Amino acid sequence: MHKQLKELPSTLHTLGFGEKEAVVYVALLELGRGTVTQISRKAGINRTTGYDILDSLSNKGVVNVSGKEPKQEYSAEPPESVIAYLRREAEAARERTAKAEAILPELRSVHATQNRPKIKFYEGTEGLKQVYEDTLSSTEAIRAYANADDVHKGIPKYFPNYFKRRAEKGIAIRAIFPMNTAGIARATFNEEEKREVAFVPLEKYYFSPEINIYDNKVMIASWKEKGW
Repeated sequence: MHKQLKELPSTLHTLGFGEKEAVVYVALLELGRGTVTQISRKAGINRTTGYDILDSLSNKGVVNVSGKEPKQEYSAEPPESVIAYLRREAEAARERTAKAEAILPELRSVHATQNRPKIKFYEGTEGLKQVYEDTLSSTEAIRAYANADDVHKGIPKYFPNYFKRRAEKGIAIRAIFPMNTAGIARATFNEEEKREVAFVPLEKYYFSPEINIYDNKVMIASWKEKGW
């Protein structure tokens, strides 16, 4: 089997097809058309499983069924049907996301009334990123005590994009910075990054760890330990 053909099932799997669905669909593409027995043999699966998978592929619109048992045959729809299926799935996902966003206030209300305050601890670089990603859910301006020098040294490649996404979401931040070179440099982007900064003397106030306050949460980020 050609190398590219061997890789097709795994590629289809990454696009949302089940593992066996992908194998059966590629087998049917090779055959053109065939009975369940022929297709199952080509795909290396049992006949009973073949029925279920072919029915699923038919529901996706990528396989056509003709005739009746025992002469029922299956044929592959044109490959463009895969794109059509993926577009339908993407549209369905957008609709589900919109519905979820519409009920988010109710979900938050239930969560708030049913849950007592909790402390969560995250470790390492990925843990810090996870915590900062949560701040992007804020429904109000973030209040912060932060040291820009720590931020830039901690995970420098992450923050430029984070600042941009926060601003795009319309989430402002009101921060107190120690007056150092990094803080002054960051402040030059205040307008585009929706930030208000008040500077305090570096020799008196050197904030570490960082503190962010938003909604009903308090985030404390330790850059020395890379955890929260």
